[in-house]
Amino acid sequence: MTLAHDSLESFRKSIDASIERSFPGLARCRLAFCWPIKNEYDPRYLAKTLRDRGALTALPVVVAQKQPLAFREWHPGTELAKGPLDIPYPVNSPEIVPEAVLLPMNGWDAQGYRLGYGGGFFDRTLESLMKKPAAKPVVIGVTYELARLDTIHPQPWDIPMDYVVTERGVYRRDEGGLAFLGAPEPGGSGLMASPVCYADEDYFKGKTR
Repeated sequence: MTLAHDSLESFRKSIDASIERSFPGLARCRLAFCWPIKNEYDPRYLAKTLRDRGALTALPVVVAQKQPLAFREWHPGTELAKGPLDIPYPVNSPEIVPEAVLLPMNGWDAQGYRLGYGGGFFDRTLESLMKKPAAKPVVIGVTYELARLDTIHPQPWDIPMDYVVTERGVYRRDEGGLAFLGAPEPGGSGLMASPVCYADEDYFKGKTR
């Protein structure tokens, strides 16, 4: 998609604010995100904010074709190499199991399903983590409203997001599909007051870095 720089920055700041206010538990967890390419949402600004508050951040690493991804710790100064699509990945840092993932979406639908780049890496990765309930991360899809589709025609192996965040606000995946929760107001929880949405006291309780 083609977006002007000013629009991308405005969308990023809105998404950053919604995630930061709606998921305070991210500041105490192992958080994986994807290095942005093309016009994707850039999570590096939010990652810095969360690291400053105690989070450990990581990037995905392609181990082999048709295999789940690994995640390695990343912060500025970590050695990087270029992987598929010239996306940087850490080479020598410790491998971690993320407690939450910020996952870019090229397209998304009302059921919370995601279009990526067709490699299937994240679906395989999430499937492998779901086999270990204690290791299942909260998956937050990050995207733009203009990328919304009626359906992506999900295949049996596609795994929906737990939440979707756009410049408009936060969606939670319920049994019937995505429910729009709104955008939290500065200094308050707004529509985000449920512990489930906050992924804080409930999900992150007792977890450590």
